[in-house]
Amino acid sequence: MARESVKARELKREKLVAKFAAKRAELKAKGDYEALDKLPRNASPVRLHNRCKLSGRPRGYMRKFGISRVVFRELAVMGKIPGVTKASW
Repeated sequence: MARESVKARELKREKLVAKFAAKRAELKAKGDYEALDKLPRNASPVRLHNRCKLSGRPRGYMRKFGISRVVFRELAVMGKIPGVTKASW
């Protein structure tokens, strides 16, 4: 489980990226790289990192579900994810 401060920091970055997305696209289209340098560093989408929405785990992230493999397995075994069953052959 990730610390709450780490989860909060990532959430703050997501909001900042969304806030400056239009301005960043406009400046890129103009080719004004000096103005782009003056934007906050955390406003760049490259600095975002995928994290599990439930546990905050940064590794083993499954894009389709937005959660980590560990949480995915727990939820799948409990039957909380529709259409997902344990494989058997």
